[in-house]
Amino acid sequence: MTTGSEGFEPESERVTRQLRDEIIDGVREPGSKLVERELAAELGVSRLPIRDALKALVNEGLVTPRPRTWAVVREFTPTDIADLDEVRSALEMLAFRLAAQRRTRAGLAKLRADLDAELAAAREGDAVRARRAAADFHETVTSLADNELLNELERTLRSRMRWLLGQHDDLMAMAKEHEELYEALADRDVAQVEKLVTRHLATGRDAAAAHRNATQG
Repeated sequence: MTTGSEGFEPESERVTRQLRDEIIDGVREPGSKLVERELAAELGVSRLPIRDALKALVNEGLVTPRPRTWAVVREFTPTDIADLDEVRSALEMLAFRLAAQRRTRAGLAKLRADLDAELAAAREGDAVRARRAAADFHETVTSLADNELLNELERTLRSRMRWLLGQHDDLMAMAKEHEELYEALADRDVAQVEKLVTRHLATGRDAAAAHRNATQG
């Protein structure tokens, strides 16, 4: 398979990307079985790329291995979510603070594009697109922080953080908070950024709790 100018994409990477997106987007629900033989038939590939994809997703923290040739979509426990939230809170405050100090015109343009995509999807009620754009917004902020170690940590945690950032239902409220954060970053207003990030993290916790209650109810 080719991906335009990027050239050839190995089958295992394509399968990994598809399964990752389906897990993060909620298409494959927590606890769902991932059986090599069944996935190979469903996706029209051999079992080897499926096996490689499952290994990659285990390493990313999205899949829990089981004996022999199957796994399950990870069921994040309340403790797992609390741990993720603690790490997210520390890393995001740092990322947004540094981004406010170091952002570039080109970086702001990319951030604005992410925000516009999120706002458009939220207005249309497209939850998958809105949540993906919201996660893109956060990843762009990390890149604007211009700290390679922070970028490295973000890449390690990316899949789990995208899952966590997708645990909300009020698409427009989240997009509006991102819009306020964008404006504070553009103004290089570090104090306002810190205030808004603190509020945004609290909103995210409340939204995630409401989402869990709704899905479990």
